[in-house]
Amino acid sequence: MKAKVVVLGNEKGGTGKSTLAMHLIVTWLREGKKVATLDLDGRQGTLSRYLDNRRQFALKNNLTLPMPDHIRIANVSNEILFLRTQLERLSRDYDIIVLDTPGADTALTLEALFQADTLVTPINDSLIDLDVLGNVDGETLRVKGPSHYAERIWSVRQKRNLMKKAPLNWIVTRNRLSPFKNKNKQTMEELLTSLSDRVHFKVAGGITERVIFRELFLKGLTMMDLRENGLHMPLSMSSIAARQEVRSLAQMVF
Repeated sequence: MKAKVVVLGNEKGGTGKSTLAMHLIVTWLREGKKVATLDLDGRQGTLSRYLDNRRQFALKNNLTLPMPDHIRIANVSNEILFLRTQLERLSRDYDIIVLDTPGADTALTLEALFQADTLVTPINDSLIDLDVLGNVDGETLRVKGPSHYAERIWSVRQKRNLMKKAPLNWIVTRNRLSPFKNKNKQTMEELLTSLSDRVHFKVAGGITERVIFRELFLKGLTMMDLRENGLHMPLSMSSIAARQEVRSLAQMVF
């Protein structure tokens, strides 16, 4: 069976792509799936550093933590050819291949979108982040039309259609959600629902803001690791809820 290619993508930086990618990766690994990962952000390489932290933490604490087969695309003369070659090689031996992309519109990111089966786009729960997907009227708070990133995805879909490739499954998930009801939260939900009908993406349940997500990075851990023997980390009700949010998204993607 050919591996499913999942891309984490958004032209805006700081939306939590790498953290979300890591949580999805570990979720699938702990479900017994074979996962390969490619970090396409040659300059920042957050996913690669996350995995390095994980490897070092496991070594220091004598733990066996599930790890993907990881490749960082950096200092490669022909990045697009390298990506195509790696995807062809990995697709025969893995269930899922996760690609983490930089927060910029690059030729390599465009190629990743063309090769993807599913695109997962996290956005912070704010109207600023929504602006990459849709233009919103400041007076009426109605969607006027797609913005630059949605238009980019549309062009990718057209190219895929011309090349007889399967339709791209696009999932947008709200990240760093406030645990409390407020006007902004309701407005975001309404606008995303409206926009999803116009530019054809699915809206996932979302991930609530929790400090622990940032704290776990330095250890290379995820919420899905907290029950690992030898960690001695408490599993609070908030952590249990976070694990379920991640699982729900993972199930929606694969």
